[in-house]
Amino acid sequence: METQTRLRRLRANPQIRCLVNETEIKKSALVYPLFIKEGKGVFEEIPSMPGQYRYGIDTLDRAAEELRNAGVKNVLLFGLPTEKDKTGSGAYAKDGIVQTAVKKLKGMGEFTVITDVCLCEYTSHGHCGALVNGVVDNDKTLRLLQKTALSHAEAGADVVAPSAMADFQVAAIREILDGNGFSSVAIMAYSAKFASALYAPFREAAASAPSFGDRCGYQINPANKREALREALTDEREGADILMVKPAMFYLDVLAEIRKNTLLPLAAYSVSGEYAMIKAAAERGYIDERRTVTESALAAFRAGADILITYHAKELAVWLREKD
Repeated sequence: METQTRLRRLRANPQIRCLVNETEIKKSALVYPLFIKEGKGVFEEIPSMPGQYRYGIDTLDRAAEELRNAGVKNVLLFGLPTEKDKTGSGAYAKDGIVQTAVKKLKGMGEFTVITDVCLCEYTSHGHCGALVNGVVDNDKTLRLLQKTALSHAEAGADVVAPSAMADFQVAAIREILDGNGFSSVAIMAYSAKFASALYAPFREAAASAPSFGDRCGYQINPANKREALREALTDEREGADILMVKPAMFYLDVLAEIRKNTLLPLAAYSVSGEYAMIKAAAERGYIDERRTVTESALAAFRAGADILITYHAKELAVWLREKD
């Protein structure tokens, strides 16, 4: 009974409750995904993700101001090109949409810029690599991912994040970066990226759905925890600086398992489907958005994440400030 009395005492007082919190959400650990689209005056709300927008280079100042006001200093960039081709050449163009956005954001001097390194937004077929006879060819894909990562580093990216799930992608990117004087650019590997239904709103936002087939051949089967752990530990051996689990919500057991097996920083990506579900339920009054988002973020950090990539980053940062 004495223990229960002490527990009730700790729970009853809000100030004491905060004092003994085992898990904390930090603004510095939040990363906001940004969609950058080619074209002038682009500011388009994404229908499947209310409150999220596609920005152009000339409207990027608006996004930066919103992030600045919220206190979020970390961004993950996704490029949406006007033209696509079979090899996704826009991904590694020196004057590509992401490369241009990186230069502009780094010129502001306040943002940590992470870039998604993949081809799916740039290929006419929507797959994450180069195709040979209708199948993603790993070796050809690695060369294109190397070119993409190097172009991002040359533009000023702080972190490159390979998400194509190609075999040996981390080792290949580390080699090309180190060989060209970019050993200080970190790699955040999409290590445990599952073939999830929760990516649908993102694919609508980025117009990146495959034109045929699916990505189950190179993304992880949702049934396989041990495979995810193998992928993560392989990325660590190849030189990754940060490991990632994607999605977050349905894969916290995977996140916790990887946490037990690595000392590297670990990121959780709360993906578009998670955002859309919370938004839809909140708009109908079924749940409280602030409490649900906060609880979801706490769950990711409690499971072992050091970094949370989330479309709710701005709201979370504001709520944390109000709490303080």
